[in-house]
Amino acid sequence: MSLLTLSPQSCVRALSVNAQCTHCETHCPTRAISITGKLPAINHALCVGCAGCVSVCPTEALALDDFSPTDFFFAFLSEEENLLSCQKNLPCLAALSPEQLLSFAQMKQGITLDTGHCSRCTLGESVLKKLSQTCEDVNYLLEAIDSPFHVTCTEVGYHKEDLPPQRRDFFKTFHLKELGKIQGNFDKEIQKSTDEFVHHTLDSSHTQALRTKKITDRRKLFYTALKRSTPPEVFHVIDGTRLSFTSQKLMDTSLCTACEMCYRICPTGALLSDTRNSKITFDPFLCVKCHLCHDVCEPNALTLSPSYNLREWYAPKVQTLIAYRVRACDECGTIFSSNQGEKLCRRCALEEEEAHQLWGIPHV
Repeated sequence: MSLLTLSPQSCVRALSVNAQCTHCETHCPTRAISITGKLPAINHALCVGCAGCVSVCPTEALALDDFSPTDFFFAFLSEEENLLSCQKNLPCLAALSPEQLLSFAQMKQGITLDTGHCSRCTLGESVLKKLSQTCEDVNYLLEAIDSPFHVTCTEVGYHKEDLPPQRRDFFKTFHLKELGKIQGNFDKEIQKSTDEFVHHTLDSSHTQALRTKKITDRRKLFYTALKRSTPPEVFHVIDGTRLSFTSQKLMDTSLCTACEMCYRICPTGALLSDTRNSKITFDPFLCVKCHLCHDVCEPNALTLSPSYNLREWYAPKVQTLIAYRVRACDECGTIFSSNQGEKLCRRCALEEEEAHQLWGIPHV
């Protein structure tokens, strides 16, 4: 059985106490993941290793020790067949993300998902429900980019031939070179048998990782697949709600307070500024739709666009969401970004407000 691990420094929830991401908890069919604190907690005894949480985590913070989505991507592309099955090459169909399905459909000229085992699986009902919507959205996107290929769900019922174990393999396990591996597997089994939620914490060793902007491997592979496919003649504007893994954003410049929080907190660098903090730019292709920037925007100045232009997949263009006036604070001389014509930096403005509260004089 697989062992599920969480990299705390990569989790969206680690970047802000205001983060609302619950994808892993929501999509876990066995309730092996619980979010009662800042970070997800994992009950290894309940986890069945379906990799459903791995596929929906926007920043790839969750991983299985015996299934790498990146390694699987290249292994599947090297196969002649285009069948994906829990009995052939996957822990479960839930392990497939929309980005992966889009990439496979384009590079394999269509793919087939084997749902023939779902009816006999305890996870089948929940997996099929999610898979049905995912495939519908993926085929909608494939049609939008004028692709002749699509994703098909069929009850193939693939069965792998079981090979009889070799007797010499039994003795090989006791070779001195294998003892370390045996010990590691034993420790893993002990960890998996613990029927309680294992909580995760952050410490000073995670500081640098929390500050690092990182593009997910899924997005890199998706970009590779797009580069190898023919762009559509017309770049359509599609329904943004049909995209679960990226977005376009709108900025209400009248509400923005130039707090700088949204781009400082963005895990991938989709939101950025320049060295003078004179603007906020957005690269839709780098967005993983983790919603973190919206969670930390107190005035709700930043919102999701209801539409998405597919040009961003083939000719990404960095957009300027808002430009600021950079000026010196009248009180302390510090250079700061101003959106509403403020004359004091945030620190001095706060001190001024506190002073009026102490004096009992209304602050205008």
